[in-house]
Amino acid sequence: MLIKIKVLIFLFILVNCKSSAQEIHQLTSAPKISIRGLSVVDDNVIWASGSSGTVARSTNGGKDFQWLKIKDYEKRDFRDIEAFDSNTAIIMAVAEPAVILKTKDGGQTWKEVFRDTTTGMFLDAMDFVGDYGTVIGDPVNKKIFMAYTEDFGDSWKISSITNNISVADGEAFFASSGTNIKLSNAKFPVFVSGGKKSSLYFSSTSNHILPLLQGEESTGANSLALSPGKSLKGIVVGGDFAKDTATAGNCTLITLMPFTSQQPKTPPHGYRSCVEYITENKLITCGTSGVDISTDGGMNWQLISKESFHVCQKAKKGKSVFLAGNNGRIAKLTW
Repeated sequence: MLIKIKVLIFLFILVNCKSSAQEIHQLTSAPKISIRGLSVVDDNVIWASGSSGTVARSTNGGKDFQWLKIKDYEKRDFRDIEAFDSNTAIIMAVAEPAVILKTKDGGQTWKEVFRDTTTGMFLDAMDFVGDYGTVIGDPVNKKIFMAYTEDFGDSWKISSITNNISVADGEAFFASSGTNIKLSNAKFPVFVSGGKKSSLYFSSTSNHILPLLQGEESTGANSLALSPGKSLKGIVVGGDFAKDTATAGNCTLITLMPFTSQQPKTPPHGYRSCVEYITENKLITCGTSGVDISTDGGMNWQLISKESFHVCQKAKKGKSVFLAGNNGRIAKLTW
């Protein structure tokens, strides 16, 4: 009898360990396409954007994807995307000329809603709260570029929020996953920089040096996530993409107003280009050297895969989590 009880206990533990494991399942791929833009509307609608003027779209949770090449923009790299539903989305192209396109018919046609031909222009990331959105670009003449929209991206205006911010030489923003800027609940932008100086900005005059690896062009912050439970808390990841297995200075937990930072006890296992809250305590982060999960608010990270991904996103209205990266790889996280 005692032996049977022990066997039952062992099987119970085994089943529960199996059910709590995390796995990444690849859904689709497209050779030679690098995907860095990802927007998940709900558990069914997924949009992604990347190099060679490419956009991918699924309306059935990733079972099938429609791959689109945007006419006249086949040589552009769309590093970020914001989707509002199965038909409406905005994509952002880096480098000169900086352009933003919008579709209202599921990607069949696109309209250019923003263009800037300024020398040195390089857009990095977008974020939206409802109809209000903001886009950030690398500094031009040491001044951060920022624009905003109040009509779901149909029109854009240059923002004055960053007028009084002067950045250091070699300080900029990484267009690695479209996630280095977030809008707070009050629609105020919070953003992080990288390069030879890595800072967090959350007002027109306030900035704080982040305790991340910095000093080289390949170092610093890449991604920011704000807690869904308390918007004054968040997490920043980065490191050195030129040494993507190094763990030093690749993650910090933050609070805003007043600003504080705390290093994790167990950091992610290498350079990370994107971080996302799944719940208030569960997070996922990814980079070229792997994917990590945290179940304690970002204090300890567990490596679940050595596969390379640039971006990870949770459904805005749902629970599904997807990842994307090189060779058009789009995958889903299962618990």
